[in-house]
Amino acid sequence: MTTAKFDIVVLPGDGIGPEITAPSVRLVEEAGRQFGLDFRFEFVEAGAELYARSGVAFPEENFQRAAAADAIYLCAMGLPHIRYPDGTEVGPQHDLRKRLKLYAGVRPCKTMPGVPLPLADPRAQKLDFVIIRESTEGLFAFPRGHELDSDEYAHNLLRISKTVCDKLFDFSFRLARRRHQQGTGQNLVTHIDKANVLSSQHRARQWFYEAAKRYPDVKAAHQYVDFCAFDMVRKPWVLDVMPTENQYGDILSDLASALMGGMGMAPSADVGDDNAVFQPCHGTAPDIMGQGKANPTAMILSGAMMLEYLGDRKNVPAAYQGAAKLTKAVEAAYAKGDLLPCELGGSCGTKAILDAIGRELTR
Repeated sequence: MTTAKFDIVVLPGDGIGPEITAPSVRLVEEAGRQFGLDFRFEFVEAGAELYARSGVAFPEENFQRAAAADAIYLCAMGLPHIRYPDGTEVGPQHDLRKRLKLYAGVRPCKTMPGVPLPLADPRAQKLDFVIIRESTEGLFAFPRGHELDSDEYAHNLLRISKTVCDKLFDFSFRLARRRHQQGTGQNLVTHIDKANVLSSQHRARQWFYEAAKRYPDVKAAHQYVDFCAFDMVRKPWVLDVMPTENQYGDILSDLASALMGGMGMAPSADVGDDNAVFQPCHGTAPDIMGQGKANPTAMILSGAMMLEYLGDRKNVPAAYQGAAKLTKAVEAAYAKGDLLPCELGGSCGTKAILDAIGRELTR
């Protein structure tokens, strides 16, 4: 068996991050080992606690090490009581998105068997759709104020570009096509916007349909963001791949995580032309830090997404196999019906969840 080697920088972050990162890394490593993959994991410090100690949230040397890696495996960063002078929370993950131009925020909504879900309809028990959040522009382009700010007015400029939109839309159409080829989804890309109110969104919709012409085999549609939120509660099983503006994607992906049971079940990726970051959607949860209650599922599934990315990026089929094995191990562990995380009202903490998934992985 030929061994493929990957360099992965790991950023454990703050709060519950260190508690769930190291054991999740071991599961990812085991999934890869079973298919001949060789990893070099390098743990690098960044985050709010580092900022509180040193005044620097993400040292340049650490950033450069992350940028040079094959992938970045990141847990949550930031703590509510540690903030920049302007009042915003410390979040170096945002610096990664911007500096590495990680324009495609991949936020899958895939439900797990055996998990209590908020919608009773049987079709809502087997969801599988993806929000593609543009992660470098939009309303978050200028998060810390604007030159027009005054004592009376505060501004955040919503800015988008055709260049980034084109990349986002190409990514979305290719993803819908690949999902369809794998027997998932409806071969459909739906642009989520507010084109009836905002001129920037009208332009984005025009650019979307220009991109759609490059993928005649994939269906294209559009929907207003408020009506999309409505459908996510009313009939989420009709959804497939949905590219959208930064803040819209931020809000909709949180709604999608609720459909999965909670933030602890929701993985994510931020992908650019040359780099990618994989992290759970949840925060640092300082209220349960050190109590052994943190749910590592989203972190583990983010690791599976990382393996898929490496398989695609490096043309290593074994990485796809490792990703599939790890994902199936998570699904099998939950399918038994006796694994319920604390955040979902159960009594299963970090160790119980890790042990259950680990047993399925090595079965």
